[in-house]
Amino acid sequence: MELRVNERVERLRLDPRVTLLDTVRDRLGLTGTKKGCDRGQCGACTVHVDGRRVLACLTLAGSVTGKRVTTIEGLARGSALHPVQQAFLDHDGFQCGFCTSGQIMSAVAVLREGQARSPEQIREVMSGNICRCGAYGPIVDAIRAVGAAD
Repeated sequence: MELRVNERVERLRLDPRVTLLDTVRDRLGLTGTKKGCDRGQCGACTVHVDGRRVLACLTLAGSVTGKRVTTIEGLARGSALHPVQQAFLDHDGFQCGFCTSGQIMSAVAVLREGQARSPEQIREVMSGNICRCGAYGPIVDAIRAVGAAD
C-alpha cells in the first residue's frame, strides 16, 4: 500500500485492518500523533487527510491511499513552527502536552474552515478534542490570535 504522509510517499505492507494511527506511530515512527482513548472520543489522534481533520484511530490506513496525510510533524517548515504551533507556545495552550498535537491539528483545520469567529464558536468546533488539564482558555486564546492575524 502506498501512503503520502507529510509530503513523503511511503510504501508499506499492511494488514487491511490496521488503523492510520497505528500506521503513522508504529510503522512510520511519527509519534507526535497520540493514542488517547483509541475510540474516537478524545481527539488526541487528530490528523489531516486532504486538509480535513480526521480521527486517525477510527480511520483505516487503506482508506487513505492516494490521499494526502498530514501529521503534527508535517506542519512546521524546518525550524519554523506553523503559526498555530507558535500561538500555542505564546499563549501557554498546553499543559501536560498529551492532547496538544490533536488540539493543534484541529485548530489548523478550524481556522482553514473559517469557523473561529468567536470564543463560543471556537469552543463548539473544538469540542471533539479533550484536554484533561483544562487548558481550554489558553487554547481558545491561541486560536483567536492566529485567526485575528489572518
